[in-house]
Amino acid sequence: MTDSKYFTTTKKGEIFELKSELNSDKKEKKKEAVKKVIASMTVGKDVSALFPDVVNCMQTDNLELKKLVYLYLMNYAKSQPDMAIMAVNTFVKDCEDSNPLIRALAVRTMGCIRVDKITEYLCEPLRKCLKDEDPYVRKTAAVCVAKLYDISPSMVEDQGFLDQLKELLSDSNPMVVANAVAALSEINEASVSGHPLVEMNAPTINKLLTALNECTEWGQVFILDALSNYCPRDSREAHSICERITPRLAHANAAVVLSAVKVLMKLMEMLSDETELVNTLSRKLAPPLVTLLSAEPEVQYVALRNINLVVQKRPEILKHEMKVFFVKYNDPIYVKLEKLDIMIRLASQANIAQVLGELKEYATEVDVDFVRKAVRAIGRCAIKVEPSAERCVSTLLELIQTKVNYVVQEAIVVIKDIFRKYPNKYESIISTLCENLDTLDEPEARASMVWIVGEYAERIDNADELLDSFLEGFHDENAQVQLQLLTAVVKLFLKRPADTQELVQHVLSLATQDSDNPDLRDRGFIYWRLLSTDPAAAKEVVLADKPLISEETDLLEPTLLDELICHISSLASVYHKPPTAFVEGRAAGVRKSLPARGVTGEESVPQATVIPNQESLIGDLLSMDIGGGAPNASGPAPAPASNLDLLAGGLDVLLGGGPEPTPAPSTTGLLGDIFGVAAPPASFVPLKQCWLPADKGKGLEIWGTFSRQGGQPRVEMTFTNKAMQPMTGFAIQLNKNSFGIYPGGALSVGAVGAGARVDAPLPLATGGPVQRMEPLNNLQVAVKNNIDVFYFACLIPAHILFTEDGQLDKRVFLTTWKEIPAANEVQHTINNLVGTADTIAHKMSLNNVFTIAKRNVEGQDMLYQSLKLTNNIWVLLELKLQPGNPEATLSLKSRTVEVATCIFQAYEAILKS
Repeated sequence: MTDSKYFTTTKKGEIFELKSELNSDKKEKKKEAVKKVIASMTVGKDVSALFPDVVNCMQTDNLELKKLVYLYLMNYAKSQPDMAIMAVNTFVKDCEDSNPLIRALAVRTMGCIRVDKITEYLCEPLRKCLKDEDPYVRKTAAVCVAKLYDISPSMVEDQGFLDQLKELLSDSNPMVVANAVAALSEINEASVSGHPLVEMNAPTINKLLTALNECTEWGQVFILDALSNYCPRDSREAHSICERITPRLAHANAAVVLSAVKVLMKLMEMLSDETELVNTLSRKLAPPLVTLLSAEPEVQYVALRNINLVVQKRPEILKHEMKVFFVKYNDPIYVKLEKLDIMIRLASQANIAQVLGELKEYATEVDVDFVRKAVRAIGRCAIKVEPSAERCVSTLLELIQTKVNYVVQEAIVVIKDIFRKYPNKYESIISTLCENLDTLDEPEARASMVWIVGEYAERIDNADELLDSFLEGFHDENAQVQLQLLTAVVKLFLKRPADTQELVQHVLSLATQDSDNPDLRDRGFIYWRLLSTDPAAAKEVVLADKPLISEETDLLEPTLLDELICHISSLASVYHKPPTAFVEGRAAGVRKSLPARGVTGEESVPQATVIPNQESLIGDLLSMDIGGGAPNASGPAPAPASNLDLLAGGLDVLLGGGPEPTPAPSTTGLLGDIFGVAAPPASFVPLKQCWLPADKGKGLEIWGTFSRQGGQPRVEMTFTNKAMQPMTGFAIQLNKNSFGIYPGGALSVGAVGAGARVDAPLPLATGGPVQRMEPLNNLQVAVKNNIDVFYFACLIPAHILFTEDGQLDKRVFLTTWKEIPAANEVQHTINNLVGTADTIAHKMSLNNVFTIAKRNVEGQDMLYQSLKLTNNIWVLLELKLQPGNPEATLSLKSRTVEVATCIFQAYEAILKS
C-alpha cells in the first residue's frame, strides 16, 4: 500500500493517539506515527503540540525516520524556538556521524532552521563540515553558509566562513566548486557593502573553467553566471574563455545553453575589433538557439524572449535562420506572437518575399489576436524594408477586400503609418479606404481613418460629409477619436475655409463647451484662439510637415538592452524589464551593463555605481592610511551612446528642429585676444570657504573651493600657518564618498613657515571606492602634517562632476524622457532669477549643462537640457521661465533621482553667480 493512506484519516482525538504512538517502543510504529504527523502538517493541520515527542524520535539510526523528523523541525522550529534548542545536541552529534548522508542532512537542516538561538550552535559543526573529507558534505555546507549569511551576516564574516568558502573554489570536486560559486553569488547579492566579496582573477577563472566540464548541469549554470560578471584583462584572455565555454552551447539543458550565450554575448562586446573571431562566434551561436525552438512550448517561449534580445543586439547571428521562426499550426498563441515579432526584426530585402508570403497566410487564420498582429507586421515590414513597401500595400489592399472587419481595421491603422513614412506615394488608395468607413467600430481604427481624411482632405471631395457623419455621435466617441476629429476638422477648414466654417464652429463648440475631457477642451481652446487671432500661424502649426516615423519604433532603449543581455536566462530577459522593476530589496540593487565595445578589463570604465548605505564613516576615516597612495585612476568615460533613454506628451515638438539658443556674445572679443587679456573663467568657481579654522587645526587654517578645469575636477586650497612653528610633511586623504572621488595626485605643499600662506591646487579623480553619504555630496577629508592629523567635512558642488560629453541628441532626449517613469520627476522653484533664456543657456553650457532645444509656449520660454555625471548617471532638465518674472520652475528627470537636490543646488548657484 502507498503512503497516500496517511492523508485519508480525519478522526477526532488523533493528536492524543499520535502522541502515544510517537512514544512507542516499537521502531516501526514510531516511524508510522511520524509519517502521519508529516501528512497532517502537509495538509495544513497544526501538529506543533507534538514537538517534544517528535524531537525525541531524532535518536535513531534509521535514515528515513531522521529525514522525516528533520522535515518537521524545519517547519515548526520558528514557532517553538525554545523547544528547538532541545535538538541542538543531536544536530552536533549527527554532524560527526560516520555516514556522510547523515552529516550532510544535519548541517542542511541546521541551516534551514531560521532561529537566532540555534545559529550560534551551528558555527562549529559548519566549520568542520566545510573541511569534511566527503565532497557531498562539503557541497551541502557551502550552501549552508549562504543561508546563515541571510540570518546573520556579521556572524559569517566574524567566524571566517567567507574565507573558507573562497578556499572551496579550489576544491578538487567540481560540484563543491559549483556550490561555492552559487553561495558566494548569493552572498554578493545580499551584501550591503556593494563591493564583491571575492575578486575574480585569472587563476580563479581558470579553476572555474576546469570545474565547468565536470559538474552537473545546475553547477554549470552557477559557474557560467559567475563568469558573466568577470571582465577579462585583454582580448587574448577573452578569446581563451570563449573557446572553453563554446562547448556548453551543445548541452541538452536549455538553462546551460542560455547561460553560455549570455557569457559569449558579453565577451563579444570586448572582441568587437576582431571581426573574424566575432563572425565565427556568431555562426556558432545560431544552431543552439535554433535547437531550443524544438522543445516544449514553455521552453520555446523563454527561448524566444531571449532570442528577441539577441536579435536586437546582434541581428547578424540569426539573419539566415528566418524559416525556423515561421509559425506552426499547433503553436500556442504566446509562441506565435513572439515568433512574429522576431520575424519582423529579421526581415530584410533578401528575405522579404518569403516573409510577406507567410504573413499573408497568417492574416487568414482563425485566431483574431494573431491575425491582427500579422496585419500589423505587414505594415511594419513596409516601413522597415523600403523596396518592399509597394508589395506590402498591395497585400494590405487585398486583405481589405476580404471585408473581414478586424482585418480591415488593422489594415487601416498600419496604412496610416505607411502614409507617414512615404508621403505622396500611395495616396491613390484613399478612396478604397473610405468605402469601409461605416464598418469601423474600434477607436484606433476610427482615429486612423479620421486622421487620413483630415490629412488628405484636399483629395477627398466629400471630406466634410465624412467628418460630419462622425460628429453625429461625437460625445459617444473614444477620447482618441474625439481629439483626431477636432484636428481633422480644423485641417479641413484651413484647406477649404469657404464651405466648412459652420462645421469647424460646430466641432469647436462640442470640444470646448460640451466636453468634460480637459485634453480635448484645451486643444479646442488653442485652435479657437489660433483661428481667431492669426489664421496664418494656425496654418503653420496645424498643417506643418510631420517628421517621418522611424523604422523600428519598438526597439528596447540601448542601455536597457545592454542590461537585459547581462540577465539572459533569468526572469528579467523574459519580462524584458530590469530586475529593479519587479524585485524589491537588496537583490535588485546592482545594475549590470555590457562593457564598452573593444574595451577589456584593465581599461573598462565603471558604470553608474549603486551607492551603498553610509556605515561607520568615522571609523573608516580614522583607519585610513594618510600617507598611502591613491587608488588607480580609471580611464576617461566614453562618449555616450547616441541612444539612451529620456520626455512626455507634447514635447514631440523638440524633434521639429526649433530655433537653437544663441550663445551670449564674448566679453573680450578679438581685442582681448590681441592684447593678451585673460578670458573669463570657463566655468563657475564658488568662493573659498573656511574648511578648517585655526583653533581646530592647532594653528593650521584651510580655506578651499572646487572647480573643473580641462575636463577634470579640482580642489583649490589655501593653507595658512597661524602657529609659532613651521609646518611640514603635508598629506591628504579623502574618505569613501557617493561619487568615488579621490586625490588624482600628491598634495604639493612644502614647508609652511609661521605666518605664511600657500595655495595648493589638487586634481581629483573619480572611480574610487563608493559609499553613500548624507547629504549625497558630503566629502570627509583628513589632512596630516608634522603636528597632527586633522579631520573636516565639506560639500562638493555637483557642477564639477558634470562631464563634457553630456549632450544628447534631440530624438534620444525625447525617447529617454518618455521612458523614465513620472515618479522619477522632481520640481524645484528658482527665485530672484536674472537673465534671458539665451544667456541662461550660455551660462549653463559653460558648466556642461547642454541645451537640447528651446521653445516658447504662450509667452513662456522652455529650455530642455541634459547633463551627465562622472559616474555615468544621466540627468534631464526642463526650465520654464517667463520674461520679466524672477521666478522659474526647474523639472528634473533621472533614473537615479537621489541626485536631484545636489543638481538643484548647483544649478541655482551657477545661475546666480
